[in-house]
Amino acid sequence: MIPLQQGAADGVAGGRKCESLLDLIGDTPVLRVATPLPRPHPGFWAKLESVGPATMKARAALSMLRGARERGELRTGAAVVESSSGTLAVGLAFVGSALGHPVVIVADSELDEMTRRLLRAYGARVEIVPQPHPVGGWQRARLDRVHELLAEIPGAYWPDQYNNPDNPAGYREMGRELTVQFDELDAVVCSVGTGGHSAGIASVVRKRWPGVRVVGVDSPRSSLFGQVPGHRLMRGLGSSIHPGNVAYDQFDEVHWVGPAEAADACRRLAARSFVSGGWSTGSTAMVAAWCARELDSDRVVAVFPDGPDRYWESIYDDDFCRHHDLVARAAMPSTVDHPREAVGRRWARCRTVADPCCRRATSGQWCPVCEEGATS
Repeated sequence: MIPLQQGAADGVAGGRKCESLLDLIGDTPVLRVATPLPRPHPGFWAKLESVGPATMKARAALSMLRGARERGELRTGAAVVESSSGTLAVGLAFVGSALGHPVVIVADSELDEMTRRLLRAYGARVEIVPQPHPVGGWQRARLDRVHELLAEIPGAYWPDQYNNPDNPAGYREMGRELTVQFDELDAVVCSVGTGGHSAGIASVVRKRWPGVRVVGVDSPRSSLFGQVPGHRLMRGLGSSIHPGNVAYDQFDEVHWVGPAEAADACRRLAARSFVSGGWSTGSTAMVAAWCARELDSDRVVAVFPDGPDRYWESIYDDDFCRHHDLVARAAMPSTVDHPREAVGRRWARCRTVADPCCRRATSGQWCPVCEEGATS
């Protein structure tokens, strides 16, 4: 199956002429990937968000800040304060610069040094929380610090990426891009953290192709789909809180991919396709390759949220991989009937997808009906 838009392959000269940084956001290409991951497959298509200037999260950042400005919640020149493990932070720094808002990022001590330096170079202020919350982990600790800063900084605005409907709204355009780039799709594979891009894309592609499968990719020991939260090596996907933006009703199944499999996929992609990325990209690629084999179809698209730049000292570092025993062992997922059965497995999938909370958590708060797990 061939995308409708051929671009340079048809000899079209080009490139956009941009008057603003914001003009660079979106309109990202898709690339056919045939790299065995680790087994051969019919091929799938990667939506390359790393081609954008601030990765995928620039879409959400722009949508949230524009929405707040239009509603009068974010005044001209006011500060933006948000919790982030790294990717949204870069997107907010980018959009904040374009719109004239200073950005304060609350991160934690597991944020890599390269990203810290990059954010500071972009003019963002970086606040590091020193230890995780005993119940809600790093995310809860970061959110507690966000609320402190909101009280300290006059007029500061908190986008609340976990529950802000402008987050998924920012990805509807990505869904529309897919409906132009493809004449048919059998499956869309998305990593899940805040739930923004999967919800935004699903709301569009399901209208075009009602039978398309939407497959979520999570991290082991993430509470998003019902596992008890615990320490997670991977950043960028998974959660120890329950974001309001996760569209549980849109998923046909969920996969939990371990860090060994994700790192192996990233390295295989780099060596064979030259296009790779971080934990979310590797995990999503593994599942997309599996879907292509399972469906015997190349009408599968995976969202690659970022590139490899921030992961030279983790995924692409031999010593790091040896230290964390990142030796891939699972070539196929185990199928389980309930998310709890996936705990401890290298790679597992479940076709029972439901909101694990009987009550929705309120903005940024630890859900009262969830088990008190280890820090994340």
